[in-house]
Amino acid sequence: MPYRVTVTARFEAAHNLIDYAGGPEPLHGHSYRVEAVLENEKLQQYDLAVDFLTAKNTLETIANELDYRYINDHPDFAGRNTSAENIARWFAERLDSSGALGWTRVAEVTVREGPENRATYVSPRKS
Repeated sequence: MPYRVTVTARFEAAHNLIDYAGGPEPLHGHSYRVEAVLENEKLQQYDLAVDFLTAKNTLETIANELDYRYINDHPDFAGRNTSAENIARWFAERLDSSGALGWTRVAEVTVREGPENRATYVSPRKS
């Protein structure tokens, strides 16, 4: 797709992997940063591929569900490890199903657990 736009949100949260190296990981927290790459085939209203304001507000609304919380308690993560990979996929799926972005495709979502570590989920292309 010819147009790509990236929006970012931040949140603070605690988590621990429930099954890691033979047992649960110690509880700890991160200053997360989420970057969503959105694509559109053509320019829409106002010659915008993606409305930054709508996209950013949608991403921040989703991030607020985890902000200053223990991610493992969120029902969408029940029985799943709260790895950066799973969190990135969760954001991509939530953005895609929000309906707020119209014809925009969620290309990928990157979750950073700090300045040095990140995981990216690349959304499958729909036919």
